[in-house]
Amino acid sequence: MSGILDSVNQRTQLVGQNRLELLLFRLNGRQRFGINVFKVREVLQCPALTSMPKLNPLVRGVAHIRGQTISVIDLSMATGGRRIEDLKTAFIVIAEYNRSVQGFLVGAVERIINTNWDAIMPPPQGTGRASYLTAVTEVEGELVEILDVEKILNEISPLNTEVSAEVASTLDTEAYKDKIIFIADDSSVARNQVKRALTTLGLEIEVAKNGLEALKRLKEIAAETGDVTDKVGVLVSDIEMPEMDGYTLTAEIKNTPELKNLHVVLHTSLSGVFNQAMVKKVGADDFIAKFHPDELASAVQKWLGPDQ
Repeated sequence: MSGILDSVNQRTQLVGQNRLELLLFRLNGRQRFGINVFKVREVLQCPALTSMPKLNPLVRGVAHIRGQTISVIDLSMATGGRRIEDLKTAFIVIAEYNRSVQGFLVGAVERIINTNWDAIMPPPQGTGRASYLTAVTEVEGELVEILDVEKILNEISPLNTEVSAEVASTLDTEAYKDKIIFIADDSSVARNQVKRALTTLGLEIEVAKNGLEALKRLKEIAAETGDVTDKVGVLVSDIEMPEMDGYTLTAEIKNTPELKNLHVVLHTSLSGVFNQAMVKKVGADDFIAKFHPDELASAVQKWLGPDQ
């Protein structure tokens, strides 16, 4: 166990090439769950938690860690399960999502595995809108569920998706009114957040649930027009997605003649730990940390069209 905890910080400094490292954990019971190590700052045994008035019921308390006060969310309760009762044997995964730091209470932490994004699959059909999964994979013959943390956080503290009046007044897309904005993101919550923010631009929006789906659709559009930019103004893509991540999607786009002129804005909840060199290597045009509607809308306006 100590080896796992000691290695987390080192591994969060790595950025893979369609590679994923998952920290495996359990909540209540035998089911394994996973979280991308790139999101993880630290893993520690659950310290004493302080209760505070008016906390969301899913927040078990706050922890004071290295001079910072961090809310601790019971992941079992947040996904509709039983609360984690024995805090003395529980762990906290300190992670950074959407420009903020949270603590996730889990029942047990196992180990880190190294896999590829093409081994990460979308959730099975029929999981329904209430599902908290963005992806699944198989480890040692057992299913590992990857949680939609953005959905959990949005239910606890909903994000503002409205572009401010000040920024909206500066947006002018009249020259691109025949273009569409393409969004690729595996989280249904994140897709809707991005879509709501970008409706301010007044353009048609098309979405895909992962990089592979987006690439296939963009190639279909290019086959119809000769060059994808005849129809698509800009692509806004998450980085972490099953089957094909945003880095690989961007590299494929830039290496495909009929797609290479498309501007790509990478939009990710990896707000603290990311590799700008990797962004440049694959040829992305911009990198925006989730989620600030003004910044996103301004970036999309900037990169609309092939002449920017």
